[in-house]
Amino acid sequence: MFEKVNPSHPDKIADRIAGALVDLAYRKEENPRIAVEVLIGHGVCHIIAETSVHLSESEVSGIILRIAGPVEVDYKEVPQDGHLAQNQRNGIRCGDNGIFKGVPVTDEQEDLTEIAFLLYDLYPYDGKFILDKDKFIICQSNVETDLIEGMFPEALVNPLGDWTGGTDVDSGATNRKLGSDMADSVTGGGLHGKDLSKADVSVNIYAWLKAQRTGKPVELCCAIGDDTIDGLPYSEIVETARTYIQTIGGFEKFAEWGLVR
Repeated sequence: MFEKVNPSHPDKIADRIAGALVDLAYRKEENPRIAVEVLIGHGVCHIIAETSVHLSESEVSGIILRIAGPVEVDYKEVPQDGHLAQNQRNGIRCGDNGIFKGVPVTDEQEDLTEIAFLLYDLYPYDGKFILDKDKFIICQSNVETDLIEGMFPEALVNPLGDWTGGTDVDSGATNRKLGSDMADSVTGGGLHGKDLSKADVSVNIYAWLKAQRTGKPVELCCAIGDDTIDGLPYSEIVETARTYIQTIGGFEKFAEWGLVR
């Protein structure tokens, strides 16, 4: 059983804004410290950023306008806590406590992801999709139901009929669709809106990649300040995650589909 949402789902819009702000921080500094929370809906976008790098309100507003359109912006920026900052002063160390389980992606999860990609290419609007063995549900906004039924006659399409999605009819928040982003993998934190020193980003990516490579679940845990995880220096875990993020085009692109892409 698996649920996938597309990049125009309100929660993914929030993730994408958070990712774009992290991308901006990395353009300003090689190893910034940043954690961003986004809540968006009904014409307003609220953001709190704990960051070592200043992001101007005009830069933030420009990112929101590009991703979400013209909405009111409420932006609060504060520095990272001094005790947390001290943890990183003498090298890259684990930036948080956490548990992480990477799990190989199943054929069913790959199939549903491909369907989500296909429909998003045709209809780049809010959508959510569920596949559970013989039960297949498609909820796609801003398109007539019978058009989708013609493509997927075996699916239950838009159970309540045609609908209009997006942040004008729903709210979105960062890291609220981790099931879509990680499938059967498990985390105690969230993937999006954080720099690479955060275990929620780097260890999750590392565990997921290792699970895909080995075909076996990978379970890890860490404490803030750890310099070694899974027998490797934490700096190597971070570089593995950095390479992955760079390969897919940045944190905003990562936020679009998560790890299951």
